[in-house]
Formats: sequence, C-alpha cells, structure tokens
Amino acid sequence: MSVKYGLVASVSILSMLSGVAASAQSMDELVAAAKAEGMLTTIALPHSWCGYGEVIAGFKAKYPEITVNELNPDAGSADEVEAVKANKGNTGPQAPDVVDVGLAYGPAMKEEGLLQPYKVSTWDEIPAEIKDEEGYWYGDYYGVMSFIVNKDLVENTPTDWADLLKPEYAAQVALAGDPRASNQAILGVLAAGLSTGAEAGEAAGKAGLDYFAEMNKAGNFVPVIGKAGTLAQGATPIVVAWDYNALAWEDELAENPPVEIVVPKTGVMAGVYVQGISAYAPHPNAAKLWMEYLYSDEGQNLWLKGYCHPARFNAMVADGKVPQELIDALPPAASYEAAYFPTLEEVDANKAAVTAGWDSVVGANVQ
Repeated sequence: MSVKYGLVASVSILSMLSGVAASAQSMDELVAAAKAEGMLTTIALPHSWCGYGEVIAGFKAKYPEITVNELNPDAGSADEVEAVKANKGNTGPQAPDVVDVGLAYGPAMKEEGLLQPYKVSTWDEIPAEIKDEEGYWYGDYYGVMSFIVNKDLVENTPTDWADLLKPEYAAQVALAGDPRASNQAILGVLAAGLSTGAEAGEAAGKAGLDYFAEMNKAGNFVPVIGKAGTLAQGATPIVVAWDYNALAWEDELAENPPVEIVVPKTGVMAGVYVQGISAYAPHPNAAKLWMEYLYSDEGQNLWLKGYCHPARFNAMVADGKVPQELIDALPPAASYEAAYFPTLEEVDANKAAVTAGWDSVVGANVQ
C-alpha cells in the first residue's frame, strides 16, 4: 500500500519509529572529531537542487574548520553508487563521504554493504515509512513531477502527459536526466506510465517506456538532459522535472525567458530521496555531523526554502518551527492532494523495468 504525504497531512500519517540514540558520542565530541578530520566530501549536489547552495553555505558557516569538497554536482543516483564502489580503498578527495539518492537506491546500497548506519538526534521525527529501521538510510525530502515550459517558445502550455504527444510539441520535450541512471528521470517515466492508468511498479514502468517510445517516434522527445540553461537556450523548451527544481530554475532565470510550471492533471507522482553515509567514508565523523545539520531545524528549513518538503515537515509545522513565509512560497496545497507516493517495492520494480528497457524500447541516447 502506498503512503501519501499531503502538504498539510496529519502527523499520524507520518508515523514514527521509536528513536534510538544516534551515537555514543555527545554532540560536542562529534563536532570535535569532525573538525579534526577537516573535510567532508559530497557528490551530486547541484546548488539549485533543493536549495543545496544555501545548505552547503550554512554548514560551512557553522563549521568553518571543515572544508566541503563537492564532487560532480550533476551526477545521478547511479553515478553516486558507482563512485562509492570505485573508491572503497581510497581515502583521498575522490571518495564520497555521503550520498543523496533516490528511494530505491537506499536499500540496494545497504544490501551491497555500501552504507554505514547512523541515527541523527531528530530520528523520531523522520517518518517510519521512509527510513531504514537500522539507520542505514533515511528520507530527506520529497516533491512532485512537473512540467516547466519556456513561454517564449511554447504558445500553448501542456497541462497533462497526453498533451506532450501532440504534433505541436515536436522536438520540445526532455527529461531532467538520463533515465538509465538518474532517479529523477526514472521516476518521470513512472509518472508518465501512471498517467496511462497502469498500476505503479513494473506495469507503470513498462507503460512509461511505451509512452516515451511513442513520443520519440513522433519526434517530440529531445535526448538532451534538461536543465535551466537548455530550457532558456531553447534546446529543451519543455522539461519534465521535480517541482522544486522547476521552481528554482524559475528563480534563476528571472523571467529571461518567462516560464510556466505545471503539475499534470494525471500521473501526479511524488518522489522521496534518501541520505546515507558511505561505509568507506574517509571522514565518517564529518559525515555524521553533516547529517545532524541536514536534519536540524535549520537544515530542514533551508531545504524548504529550496521548495522541497523536508522529511520532518509535518512535525516541524505542528511544533511551530516552520516560518509562514516558507509555507506561502510553496505551490498550492491542491497541487499535492492527488500525489501518489509509490511504495519502495513499486519504485524498485519501476527502476528495474526502466533501466533495463530504455535502450531497447525507447532507443534514445540521452546525454
């Protein structure tokens, strides 16, 4: 059964597991140990994604003794996994300490022995449905799939997935990632499949592949990874992306060109990302301190400022810890009411179907 987290869903939906002490270390001991390590290596964190620019700046300001080494900001979830694998015996700057990956990747990384457990001090307020009970991975934020449209080039804004197949959108539609490696793109395919009426999981994954095969055959699909720059340049006038990325791009573009962001009428799909610490982290204490910062009130509100719904959102709202202006800046609550949160099993089945079938079914080499 899927779990649905509305904008103002009751805290009862976000049921909590009993907290276990994060570590035998006190916070002062953890800070001292992290400062002694002196570095934190992140990967796949574009500054426009979920407000990460401000999040990283906030961590640096709080702990100036720790250098933040940022690897490959445009990497996808699969790239993060490979980076951990490739650097198992490497204590140098190419070894990630932490990862931020799609929901399906968390359990897979745990199974492969690529993560180490750590429970942050706010563990109890992370919904039980989106965290590993042993602390190997835990949900950080979520959003819904949307369309962002360059209004200088697209006269009629598409309002649903079926619209994107129309001849008027020839050579205009792109995904915000490679669907063979990017969680955002993989779940974009799932959302398209859900819009056809297919059940979430393998069925929707295959239906999504068929949908994009039809789009590619019609000449509407552009095999370019969509982002703010390609949208503005006209290479990808319509991009399927998480709402928080689309909203950040809108701010970045500042009406040059004007854009419109749409949550489709059907196939409204929400997606959760998860955090984890590499089992081979060269700076494990800095990694733990980074997690403490991300799941603190400050870190969670910075994600929210970046248009992402943080994991502790409902609990923080209930406790009056979320500034009203951050809530007001989000899309209307109605945009989330129809959102479907696929289960971990459904996400995993979809991921397997899409990554295995994209080349043979769709045949578009996204770069």
